Amino acid sequence: MSPSFLKLFAATSLVAASLTGAAPLDQLQERSAKNQTQPKNKVILDNDWGVAGFIPYLMALDAGWEVLGLVSDTANSWAEQCGLHALATLEVGNLSCIPVHKGADYPLLNTPELFQTWEMVHGKLAWEGAFAPENLTNEALGNDPTSGDPGRVSKAALYEGYPNTTYASKDAAWFMIQQVRKYPGQVSIYSAGALTNIALAIRMDPDFAKNAKELVIMGGYIDGNLLQVTGSIMQADWNSDINLMIDPEGTKIALTAPFPNITIAGNVANQVSVTQEYLDDIYKVKNPYSSLMHKYYGTIFPLWDETAAAIMLDPTIIKNTTSFYLDVDTAPSSPTYGNIHAYQEALKPVAQNLQKVNMVVSVDGNRLKKWVKRAVQYPKTCADL
Repeated sequence: MSPSFLKLFAATSLVAASLTGAAPLDQLQERSAKNQTQPKNKVILDNDWGVAGFIPYLMALDAGWEVLGLVSDTANSWAEQCGLHALATLEVGNLSCIPVHKGADYPLLNTPELFQTWEMVHGKLAWEGAFAPENLTNEALGNDPTSGDPGRVSKAALYEGYPNTTYASKDAAWFMIQQVRKYPGQVSIYSAGALTNIALAIRMDPDFAKNAKELVIMGGYIDGNLLQVTGSIMQADWNSDINLMIDPEGTKIALTAPFPNITIAGNVANQVSVTQEYLDDIYKVKNPYSSLMHKYYGTIFPLWDETAAAIMLDPTIIKNTTSFYLDVDTAPSSPTYGNIHAYQEALKPVAQNLQKVNMVVSVDGNRLKKWVKRAVQYPKTCADL
């Protein structure tokens, strides 16, 4: 495990204890008194939110973190649709005290037309996200919008209900800048979608990255090409990087910025799978979140976003990690456009200021599943915050 994670262990000891067993009463009282004098860890969660995408913020609240706000981005669908999912899922759990800020509609340079042209030359992605060809029939059947008008909303895809609440703002990058300025060195930035909003914040405020506490992303798959061609289309989907590839330029800006710490959860995000038995077990405690997860999470995908969230919230869940210097391919003519490239220090480029990042290799999957289960079965509400 890299030294950068060791500094975080003390701050997460209470979370670790809650996952492994109960503590004696005197210890709990001592910790409670200590926690009253110590500020909470703070986080902004940037994601392409969906109907079952609420688990990362439930995990953060379960860990005792202060969620400063949610940010929507364009990745799986357009930022508008993803933001409505965020508002709606907060609302069903009495968590509308957490503000939602809409992110940028478009990546820095990429568009659906450019993306689809790249596919004509270099091959299709198994999952194309918001840049898949527009399909109004598919939307009417209950799927999020793709291509076309970024402001178009598919109410049929809002299975959790259309929100009654509204955005706190439609300027996510400025919101993040304000919070990092307000709490320098204290705010973790979590990204499980495209990195567009974070790149914009970096460009708007040169001190944004260095004044944040860290950047933790879901994405950054490496050495996955063989897995894309030797298995099913679904396996190819598991090992492609739509979060990075939908905005390669924004990804490079974010992952080469001087954050004090950058952690990527790429390949490791495929480690922990979801089974019907697991979903049924969670649904034994019935509430709006367990109902939505049971009905809509499915058994096709692993705990992607949840793995990245757990790594940020409690680094003791990490079993193995490595570190290297990271670059992002921003050549549209390249078949690896939007993918990462890793370097050891002796061989890294000298004409660029690349950052050394931590790549998590493995996590304690049993602890992760227990944590997700608890956070969904016993979610916090605004009355608890």
